[in-house]
Amino acid sequence: MSDEKDGVYCKVCGGIIPQDTKIGCIEVNGKPTGINQLDFILDEVRALHLHSDRDIKSELLTRAKVLNYIPTKMTDMYTDALFCVYNERYKQKE
Repeated sequence: MSDEKDGVYCKVCGGIIPQDTKIGCIEVNGKPTGINQLDFILDEVRALHLHSDRDIKSELLTRAKVLNYIPTKMTDMYTDALFCVYNERYKQKE
């Protein structure tokens, strides 16, 4: 059996790595980490016009969890990393 037919598997969760989606990169605990549909997640949260950092963080995490495996013990680190990228992208433009 050829590996090509089986696909490429994530080394963290064991799932098949999506081939037709855009994966962005955030730094979690000092390590580059792929986030499936990062641009889509950031744009969706931006469109909500939230003002509270807490609300923005909550929405970022909620949307990221739908499309990505996020270990429970690392939730805060992922949330902070997503928020950092969000701020870099959008807060400077305001």
